Amino acid sequence: MIRLLLADDQDLVRGGLAALLSLERDLDVVAEVGRGDEVLPAVTEHRPDVALIDIEMAGGDGIEATAAVTASGADCRCLIVTTFGRPGYLRRAMEAGAAGFVVKDTPADRLAEVVRRVAAGERVVDPTLAADSLAGGIDPLTDREREVLRAAADGASVRTVATQLHLSPGTVRNHLSSAIGKTEAENRYAAARLARDRGWI
Repeated sequence: MIRLLLADDQDLVRGGLAALLSLERDLDVVAEVGRGDEVLPAVTEHRPDVALIDIEMAGGDGIEATAAVTASGADCRCLIVTTFGRPGYLRRAMEAGAAGFVVKDTPADRLAEVVRRVAAGERVVDPTLAADSLAGGIDPLTDREREVLRAAADGASVRTVATQLHLSPGTVRNHLSSAIGKTEAENRYAAARLARDRGWI
């Protein structure tokens, strides 16, 4: 039996994954957690062979949790299973020691096969994400985020950008925050520079 840990902050998703994977005769879900900082303690306590980890969770994201499991030396391989199939996430996850990376809309039988391959020591990555990552990544920004980044790129204040684009300052801040997160930049200026370098704005 391949022992599994599921880490996802959405109870319904976690429960659905547990139900689907438990239908496989060789897979056994031994633990479930809903926070990033619960992953390593659960790995230590339950000793799973594979941990299926979402990225966006409270208590530290799935990439941080993967790095903690890897650094601990635990005999557990981490498989990122996420809604957010961004090339930047893929790269960071692999650097943290993930053995695989797939998106949540992967068919159940395919996911079970990926789990088996990861447990057997292989590295498995969604081929589309791998191609995107090699190509430098797809543009993750929305039209509005690009517009706001362009307006703020030369140092304009949030209020100035809001006036220029006929938005509220709060909306501008939200779009800037989202763009900074998607580009994994330190601030809006770095986000704009990166987006320009990659031809996104």
